[in-house]
Amino acid sequence: MIDSTLIVKFLKFCLVGFSGMVVDFGTTWLCKEKFEWNKYLSNSLGFVLAATNNYIWNRLWTFQSTCTEIPVEYGKFLIIAAIGLAINNFVVYLLHGKLKLNFYLAKIIAVAVVTIWNFAMNYLFTF
Repeated sequence: MIDSTLIVKFLKFCLVGFSGMVVDFGTTWLCKEKFEWNKYLSNSLGFVLAATNNYIWNRLWTFQSTCTEIPVEYGKFLIIAAIGLAINNFVVYLLHGKLKLNFYLAKIIAVAVVTIWNFAMNYLFTF
């Protein structure tokens, strides 16, 4: 049986992830469209700001971490996020590029897979 506190943490994690998506897309759009920065620079800044947003909110709200080694904890979080990004790209490549699934359906599946990866790894190793 799954512990109800684990379900609550997962739901909080998903809500934080949604806020991160808003930060990511908002930053990317602002930098690319309004500031006319390079699209890859804009995208990278969006990713970093979203991951930082997610770390802060997951540390304070989802997992209520009391770890004093914040740089180490943040580093673990970023490594897991970067691996998650690689998994996301691989799933999209596999489902869309090889199996010819609709791109956005492949992306939705990839997001679901990576959400589970990110939650599990951060639950077990970061927080």
